[in-house]
Amino acid sequence: MLRAGGGGSPGAFVVLFALRDAYNGCMAGKLRVLERKLIYKGRLVELSVDRIVEPGGLKATREVIRHPGSVVVIPYLPDGRLLLVRQFRYAVGKAMWELVAGGLEPNETPLEAAGRELIEETGYRAGSLRPLVSFYPSPGVLGERMHLFEATHLVRAARNLDEDERIQVRRFSPAQVTTMLESRKLEDGKTLLGLLWVRREKGTRR
Repeated sequence: MLRAGGGGSPGAFVVLFALRDAYNGCMAGKLRVLERKLIYKGRLVELSVDRIVEPGGLKATREVIRHPGSVVVIPYLPDGRLLLVRQFRYAVGKAMWELVAGGLEPNETPLEAAGRELIEETGYRAGSLRPLVSFYPSPGVLGERMHLFEATHLVRAARNLDEDERIQVRRFSPAQVTTMLESRKLEDGKTLLGLLWVRREKGTRR
């Protein structure tokens, strides 16, 4: 039970319960879509403008980008080094070091996509793929859900890049990755989340 101040006065509890009930009231009901206007449909994403009624009764117009979902892979070599990839990102106008990542193909599971993307981008096959966490990178406008995996027991395989991809692959020691994190040389959100996640997890194991 929440307690306010040193003794938890009855008045404080009344305020806390009122806030709780108000929050629960805002989340009550069901989402209703009144109208959906498709603005753009591309190879990977759709953009629509939707008129909705949120679960709490709020009427709103939302601009939404729909995406089938994607995977992010943290590949560990047998000697403990990590693989990162570097490619030019037109949307931000520069090349970036990132974790292996890519979109889900139709009828493909996240596990299958993780294995495929690892081979395509790095030329390594994973003997083990461990799911870590799934997350929404930008839920205010984007419906994409990302699935983070740790890849170990890597063996060489035939690399198979898409025609529109130019990707550099490099091995980094854990110390080098830590330096890149602390010097803020990594700017890609999924990469920051993935590396910090395993850093915390491995620190907890100790």
